[in-house]
Amino acid sequence: MIKRLFDIVFSCIGLIILSPILLVIAILIKLESKGSIFYKQVRVGRHNQDFKIFKFRTMFIGSDKKGLLTLGDKDSRVTKVGYYLRKYKLDELPQLINVLIGNMSFVGPRPEVRKYVDHYSKDDLEIFKIKPGITDYASIAFRDEAELLKATNHPEKLYIEDIMPKKIALNKKYLNNNSLIADIKIICQTLLTIIK
Repeated sequence: MIKRLFDIVFSCIGLIILSPILLVIAILIKLESKGSIFYKQVRVGRHNQDFKIFKFRTMFIGSDKKGLLTLGDKDSRVTKVGYYLRKYKLDELPQLINVLIGNMSFVGPRPEVRKYVDHYSKDDLEIFKIKPGITDYASIAFRDEAELLKATNHPEKLYIEDIMPKKIALNKKYLNNNSLIADIKIICQTLLTIIK
């Protein structure tokens, strides 16, 4: 209950305070390439239910059909504006809408697409007991995920067999030790990581 109140209050404050920045980003996206401002993708949330996550569009239209994983900072599918939005995590700001709606929280396991959730074991599914979040331990630990994937000849194999299990382990760590204090620490660590 306290966490939900925290989410509602601070998502509202965030959307109000950041509205000028959100408007500027929206204009830049529209000026650079054709397509919608937002990219809405189906992800898996609490209780293993699908929902649509909001992000600023950082790729050219139809790019997701060429693969779900982003390979390096200079992925050719990413727009010039999108590069900077991704670098500073600004593309994630529309998820404040998801937090306000209630299908996400500020902190919680980053929601995956169904394709990768299908690889979860029965024990792994326990992470769906809580809402997914904008940030988590895995977001901090794998800040350079795109570069790791770019450095291999088999990015999907690396993601499924190496990166994803480590993310799930971190998600289970959070599931067993989550609190408002832990959430605030993770948010602060995330901000420091972006600044660095």
